[in-house]
Amino acid sequence: MLDTELIRAEQPMEPRLMIVLHGLGDSMEGYRWLPQAMQLPWLSYLLVNAPDRYYTGFAWYPMDSDPGPAIERSRKLLFELLDNARGGGFAAEKIIVFGFSQGCLMSMEVGARYPHRVAGIVGVSGYVHEPDQLLRELSPQARQQRFLITHGTHDPLIPIQMARPQMELLRQAGLRIDWREFAKAHTIDDDLELSALRGFVRDSYV
Repeated sequence: MLDTELIRAEQPMEPRLMIVLHGLGDSMEGYRWLPQAMQLPWLSYLLVNAPDRYYTGFAWYPMDSDPGPAIERSRKLLFELLDNARGGGFAAEKIIVFGFSQGCLMSMEVGARYPHRVAGIVGVSGYVHEPDQLLRELSPQARQQRFLITHGTHDPLIPIQMARPQMELLRQAGLRIDWREFAKAHTIDDDLELSALRGFVRDSYV
């Protein structure tokens, strides 16, 4: 079971939830700023720690060995998390899954393989593990799923030249990916990118 913390909406309406998946070496503590920055008082947030310790933070999968088994393990844990959220009053179609870096990869895993369509998938500064295999194993809901994937043109850790062709491959296969590039490094831009994320989340609930 994953370690989580729920931050409830300031202005609760119909239950709406964003599940937040951090990057390598980070934790839920690195995303406590997000609810205020998103300026969506009707949205609740479920902050999540990845399952593996990594220095002072956590990781979803290793970087120094085959990540496949750990990605599969983490994906199953996220499926359980989503199932529990659905059982706790958040309908699947009211859940956004947001991930940064390693969390982006995991959010893509959820969007492509989870058997229920969620409100939307947001991935920032990440990539896809074995995209050809991913396309062979898409859930029946995957091509109805909405994705917003963003990346920095100056990212030194995950070069955009790696991520861009992967996303184009997935788009050509029929996934509904809104791909956007920003002049930034391996981070979340607090101006144009955050505005794009906010707009996508709003539109996901129309």
